Amino acid sequence: MKLRLSPLAVAVILAVFPSFAQQNQPSDKAVQRIQREVRHELLMLPYLGVFDNLAYKVDGYNVTLYGQVTRPTLKSDAENVVKKIEGVEKVDNQIEVLPPSPADDRIRRQLYRAIYGYPSLQKYSLGVQQPIRIIVKNGNVSLEGVVDNEADKNTAGIRAKGVPGIFSVHNNLQVAAK
Repeated sequence: MKLRLSPLAVAVILAVFPSFAQQNQPSDKAVQRIQREVRHELLMLPYLGVFDNLAYKVDGYNVTLYGQVTRPTLKSDAENVVKKIEGVEKVDNQIEVLPPSPADDRIRRQLYRAIYGYPSLQKYSLGVQQPIRIIVKNGNVSLEGVVDNEADKNTAGIRAKGVPGIFSVHNNLQVAAK
């Protein structure tokens, strides 16, 4: 025999025992810890490069991975490291693996030289993880990441548009808040 509770009974139980309704909700501190660890683990992936873009969203104990990568193993590596983080219950891996293409590889190399070789943008090539991500899919380019100011964002977009063989450039660079 199944026990059925009326809506009024459920409301009374939740009013008397409010923690009962929030048992499966992590605290803000736990969510922030998971976010920090996911970011750290993704940045520490050994084959993550300037031509890959990884993003994530933490919703409670669930993590959704987004972005584009050039290697299929990077997609599975990202999912595996996030699954091992304490508190993560589910990982939804929506990372896109970019199709292999010699033409796209040529464009990537030319874009890298055009952007990171330009004097005012060379400062972005100094770190281990370059902040301007160059994503090329079938001749279409997206610039992802964070730059210091609007001038650098515009310069990167102009430099990208000057590379031959590109169909379109989407400048999705964000300007860092001061």
